[in-house]
Amino acid sequence: MSRLRAIVVFVYDFVIGDDWRLALAVVLGLIIAGTLAHRGVPAWWTLPAVVMAALALSLYRARTATRSSE
Repeated sequence: MSRLRAIVVFVYDFVIGDDWRLALAVVLGLIIAGTLAHRGVPAWWTLPAVVMAALALSLYRARTATRSSE
């Protein structure tokens, strides 16, 4: 059972990493892209747009956290 637990812990750490919000944004982006593609809408642009928005929000949070600690 310890091998299974080690694999689960590794996968969780690899996927979630340091920021669960970025992982959630990617999952939501995939859901949005899949929904749009299923409806016949070209969805190639959705995931890059979601990732760029998530990156901008992550950088904003990091910058405001740095300013507040100074």
